[in-house]
Amino acid sequence: MSQGTSRVITPGRGRWSRYWTAFSTILRKEILRFSRIWVQTLLPSVITTALYFVIFGRLIGDRIGPMEGFAYLDFIVPGLVLMSVITNTYANVVSSFYSSKFSRYVEELLVAPVPNWVILGGYVCGGVARGLTVGVAVTLVALFFTDLQIHSYLASLAVFTLTAILFALGGFINAVYANSFDDISIIPTFVLTPMTYLGGVFYSIDLLPDFWRFISQGNPVLYMVNAFRYGFLGVSDIDLGVAFTIILGFIFAMAYYSLRLLDRGVGIKS
Repeated sequence: MSQGTSRVITPGRGRWSRYWTAFSTILRKEILRFSRIWVQTLLPSVITTALYFVIFGRLIGDRIGPMEGFAYLDFIVPGLVLMSVITNTYANVVSSFYSSKFSRYVEELLVAPVPNWVILGGYVCGGVARGLTVGVAVTLVALFFTDLQIHSYLASLAVFTLTAILFALGGFINAVYANSFDDISIIPTFVLTPMTYLGGVFYSIDLLPDFWRFISQGNPVLYMVNAFRYGFLGVSDIDLGVAFTIILGFIFAMAYYSLRLLDRGVGIKS
């Protein structure tokens, strides 16, 4: 009886063990990839954000005055932290997956006996790891400029993680459709940058005219920044439930679309 039970259970255990091996291998490769060249992948974002703190927080912030009852530097810190998470998560996945596609490494993964969600999960978690690493580093740098007060650790951590997942998926989709290294820089330059700057990082949406406020409400970054600002300061221009619904909706839609692209081999199978 025990032998029969063993024969039934072992294949299942072997399958999940194989999945974990594939996932952990991709994740480990991704982490080593950006950590080995941390001077190029991690340090620039920290320095750039520190300059934002100096210029907007110290030099310009006093002229602007308080924003929603908080010092201007305190108001922009959550948005700047999240902006660093967005850019690094996206950049890591789009460059890594395109490089794997260019070298035909992905084709070997697709014929391996693992489902596509394991492959997608490995690349996404690798991007999330870089985004969260930079986000934590930027938060520590912010402590040199302001006295951070966390209103809700749960909300902050949730938005921190969900934002990284969403833009990791965005980077993955960009990499799938990219046909050259130039293609992986188009979206960050012409889409990602405007989205972050128009997402309420440096201002309250209530300051915008009605037309631009309406346009901004279609920007998912707005909901992320405001939900994250709520986690830090306890204030938000957007209802927290609506913000999380929008973020999760985008994540599920993009994850489904990413898996469909992998299933069909779009941009991969020649």
